[in-house]
Amino acid sequence: MIQKKPQQPAPQPVIDPTAVRPNYWRPERTALAFGVGLAATGVGAVLGLAAERAQVARMLRGAQAEQVSLIDEETDGRGGPPLGSLRGQARVVLSGEVPLHVEVDEADPDWVHEPAVNRHVDDAEGEPGPSEPGLTVVLSHGYSLSLDAWHYQRLALRGRYRLVLWDQRGHGRSGTGEPGSSTIEQIGKDLGAVIDEVAPHGPLVLLGHSMGGMTVMSLAEQRPELFAERVVGVGLFCTSAGGLGALDLGLSGLGRAMMTVAPTAARLLARQGNLVAHTRRLGSELESLLVRRYSFASPVPAELVRFSAGLIAQTRMEVISDFLPTLSSHDKRVALAVLNGRDLLVMAGEKDLLIPRAHSDDIVAELPDADYVVVRDAGHLLPLEHPQLVNTHLAELLADVAEKTSVQPPTRRRGWGRRTVTPVRERRRSLRAPFSTGNSERGGGHR
Repeated sequence: MIQKKPQQPAPQPVIDPTAVRPNYWRPERTALAFGVGLAATGVGAVLGLAAERAQVARMLRGAQAEQVSLIDEETDGRGGPPLGSLRGQARVVLSGEVPLHVEVDEADPDWVHEPAVNRHVDDAEGEPGPSEPGLTVVLSHGYSLSLDAWHYQRLALRGRYRLVLWDQRGHGRSGTGEPGSSTIEQIGKDLGAVIDEVAPHGPLVLLGHSMGGMTVMSLAEQRPELFAERVVGVGLFCTSAGGLGALDLGLSGLGRAMMTVAPTAARLLARQGNLVAHTRRLGSELESLLVRRYSFASPVPAELVRFSAGLIAQTRMEVISDFLPTLSSHDKRVALAVLNGRDLLVMAGEKDLLIPRAHSDDIVAELPDADYVVVRDAGHLLPLEHPQLVNTHLAELLADVAEKTSVQPPTRRRGWGRRTVTPVRERRRSLRAPFSTGNSERGGGHR
């Protein structure tokens, strides 16, 4: 009988402590993993709610985001027409070679409550005088949104004033420029092109929310003569004149680290369509938690949460990544001086995590004559979250401007100064009187 030799154990490899081990945490892998985490958790909202695009799976129900109609509710959640259903005269304005989608709502010439807004009257003759352009209000939306984000303001203002709304490049129905063209300087030029094409004459009021406010500042820096000659009023909502690179998203030091890697992560995600699509398979609880956290600071209708998430989801990841660097480096504090002498309204949400109210404080420090309203229990999407309150103060701004641009002398001065207001609890009610100025809508007092 032949005895088998005992099997010798396999020799163990000798580990060289000086050898270079495989780097499983290469920067690009780390950024990609982080980017997927951003899209999955919503923390990557990064200045404009970018990552919330991933939280709309329940609404999409397996369909592609671009194929989903945002007009899927009977009302806007507050008794008005469905969110995203308001449309005007569509125009296409070329800025360079990029087609910009513009919509115009003409003023109603038979509006009798504020006739000076829409036509000038020759007091001496008692007959209509020479045709003069009326007041035009131009509304610029924020990052990752579209012109439909002005739903409640458009509903309140249409007919009373001539409105011009537009989709910023890469957003909504507008075209996208060459890579690297998504800068604050460029969208300032885009706004100028829109004005030159559809509002070449007459007084202007420029309204900007978030990145839209930066667009207005960029235009002021580039074309101060336009502000000196034609811009009579400016409204800035939840925006910044600079310093967003230090933003922490309400997460202390962790948020700043995320901000550092977010542009790289977004660029990588733009190339990973399948990964982004996969992150959309999230539950409704997570959607509700994240969209509400980074968009709102008070209870809002469910329709509004779905609508806001849908707007963001339809903004392509390439556009989101292309804009991120310019938002971090944006600095137009010097341009604020151009706004002096205009009627100014600045509004901020006290609980805005994306552009904290301190940025509005800084703007008003440079523009001490501005009316400054800080809204308690308000987040970044203030015009959507508290439309009645925003519309009330906006109505005052426009009424004062309309008086100054008419043949009639002003009957009052603004002079409300700085104050913090508390919005009343919203009830489901009709928007037939969107400019109600009852005391409850004012809330709070002077600061």
